[in-house]
Amino acid sequence: MASSTKTVMIPIAHGTEPLEAVAMITVLRRGGADVTVASVEDKVGVDACHNIKMVADTLLSDITDSIFDLIVLPSCFADISIDYMIGKKGGLPGGETLKNCKPLENMVKKQDTDGRLNAAICCAPALALGTWGLLEGKTATGYPVFMEKLAATCATASESRVEIDGRIVTSRGPGTTIEFSITLIEQLFGKDKADEVSSGLLVRPNPGEEFTFTELNQTNWSFEDTPQILVPIAEDSEEIEAIALVDILRRAKANVVIAAVGNSLEVVGSRKAKLVADVLLDEVAEKSFDLIVLPGGLNGAPRLASCEKLVNMLKKQAEANKPYGGICASPVYVFEHHGLLKGKKATTHPVVSDKLSDQSHIEHRVVVDGNVITSRAPGTAMEFSLAIVEKFYGREKAVQLAKATLV
Repeated sequence: MASSTKTVMIPIAHGTEPLEAVAMITVLRRGGADVTVASVEDKVGVDACHNIKMVADTLLSDITDSIFDLIVLPSCFADISIDYMIGKKGGLPGGETLKNCKPLENMVKKQDTDGRLNAAICCAPALALGTWGLLEGKTATGYPVFMEKLAATCATASESRVEIDGRIVTSRGPGTTIEFSITLIEQLFGKDKADEVSSGLLVRPNPGEEFTFTELNQTNWSFEDTPQILVPIAEDSEEIEAIALVDILRRAKANVVIAAVGNSLEVVGSRKAKLVADVLLDEVAEKSFDLIVLPGGLNGAPRLASCEKLVNMLKKQAEANKPYGGICASPVYVFEHHGLLKGKKATTHPVVSDKLSDQSHIEHRVVVDGNVITSRAPGTAMEFSLAIVEKFYGREKAVQLAKATLV
């Protein structure tokens, strides 16, 4: 192993916030880190929040003697509602699994004693690092609901989106995870590498400000009772884009079905994060959805484009004037290639934007043109997802959810 290689361990458990975990895993891998995802449960598969399943690389119990340059803790709940996240409901709606994992506590404490990096986000700074006594005399941040608890365990509770104090880095919630992960890349590899990764992700230039999107030919996106949404995934799909869609739309209470293109429910994404679909696409190919929306990935999008059943579903969706969308490379490889952007303005990832026949809106982060919505990259995925929430539920709910997730 080259001496420049940096090793990172990210523990996951039942109730882990999947968007935080997946963003950490994939962004740090983009930066060149050797990331190990470790389950603190007795099996590698975990049931994360919002009915999203994840698969770790190993069990924590198998690596307790390993040394890492960085250990990063995502938050861990059984479930979170919008009301809870904006402080309308008290009490922790799930187990404090990471906090109560003694082997993990011992690893993190040794990490601190040896002068290596620890990091945590959302509730984990207060419930794990703070409870373990690692924030004494430190400045730290965390999810707003946990600030009082955080203040009792550290010298200064900060409202910064990311806070660095010595060898401890903390952050606030799902919407700050990419910034948090970029900061960790800078700590491990330096500013040049962090800037390189940030540029490729198209990180939001104005985090914390109210999100916007470009809309042309405004139409009403209708549904009965609950929006029925299909998110197809394939090998090499971009993980942040896929999980952001599912995470945000399920928080909004849409019925989201993750469908695997291929013969296995378990799918390995573009940065080797292991995702688990709800069904195979074949099982839902004849069903009707209010929206079909695709993640990207420079290798994943062509796999979606080559799936005849998915393309037929999209063409039927377009013929019925029902919404469909895609992010990153999917607008080019799936929609443009199959004639699904005729007469539509769209955006896509900069690497493939020259392949769009109409390039008038390629610099826009999210574009809605009638029944078609497109976006650019992992760094625009939450805005993309929130725009979908707004189209189905209205601006008020979308802004509320944006604030709850700290977009």
